[in-house]
Amino acid sequence: MPAIREVIEKQGVFCALYSDRASHFFVTPQAGGKVDQNQVTQLGRALREVGIKMIPAYSPQARGRMERSYRTWQGRFPQELRVRRVETVEQANQFLRDEYISEFNRRFAVKAAGKGSAFVRTQRRDLEWVLSLQHERRVNADNTIVVGNRVIQIEKTRWRNTLAGCTVTVHEFLDGRLVIRFGPREVTRLAPGSWPEPQPKVRSGARPLGHKRVAA
Repeated sequence: MPAIREVIEKQGVFCALYSDRASHFFVTPQAGGKVDQNQVTQLGRALREVGIKMIPAYSPQARGRMERSYRTWQGRFPQELRVRRVETVEQANQFLRDEYISEFNRRFAVKAAGKGSAFVRTQRRDLEWVLSLQHERRVNADNTIVVGNRVIQIEKTRWRNTLAGCTVTVHEFLDGRLVIRFGPREVTRLAPGSWPEPQPKVRSGARPLGHKRVAA
């Protein structure tokens, strides 16, 4: 998501994303089979909202080109980081932007046959929302929802005492913020690091024999 947002903001919206069938791109019910066009991943939903088509690669030739590209990156980039003693994600991203990508393109890019750019500048101001992780939740009787075994309390609003039984949308932003919306209205906002502590998982099914037995 961060990479897609950066490309759209700096270059514009592109026509299509041609990729392998990894689980973050597509839902593939059977390994090695066709993707399910009726189900979308978080990335697929976001790209659909901004009008970018996703194309899954099926042919061995297409997958081979991708694998060769991956090997180039996986072989060269870690060595560059090691030589420069880069130790954090922030330092690695800075090196990518400031040095590595331009040098990589200089050595390996192939000049396009046609002039101009296929990117279209976007006028959207809601990319932060579109490119957030989104989940629908049904509000419990006590005006709470559960997100990743964390119980989040929705406070009363001036226009409605409770949202019990209603469906809300949870937005997880790339910087760690969490916002809950009911339709267009924002009903809860949590800053990074202020999420409730996870609740212990409840054991389901039969317990093993002797689980209450006290040792002699």
